Amino acid sequence: MSLWTASTTTALLAMSVIAGAETPEAQLMVPIRHFSDSFNKGDMKAAAATLSSSGVTIIDEISPHIWEGPNAFDTYLKAFAAFDQAEGITDEAYKPGKPIRVEVNGIDGYVVLPVVYTFKKKGAPMQEAAHMVYVLRKGTAAG
Repeated sequence: MSLWTASTTTALLAMSVIAGAETPEAQLMVPIRHFSDSFNKGDMKAAAATLSSSGVTIIDEISPHIWEGPNAFDTYLKAFAAFDQAEGITDEAYKPGKPIRVEVNGIDGYVVLPVVYTFKKKGAPMQEAAHMVYVLRKGTAAG
């Protein structure tokens, strides 16, 4: 079974592609959806299990804005939690939309998709539109 590894503005994913996925786009969306589903459930252990063992690169609006390496996700989660607490943010979730750009070249994939981030800020429902970029690599093991 092959794996796709995705570098994104939120994480680097390493997930098994579901057998029989009909198109390259469908194959690329498997690890993206698995990560977002785990993240949205608050299951950071499952989300972290999807990450490449070689590390990730995360870029976000939260200072210091970039995290890299094998411990990037854990370090990012700490900054994310501190930011949420300081801002009074709870009930976060993000929903990936349909990709607006998909590129596949051999073992490399690139996906840009809109996302809608919902949350409560001091109890008030909020919503933000954004885009996420995933860079994926197909291989036989997480990398």
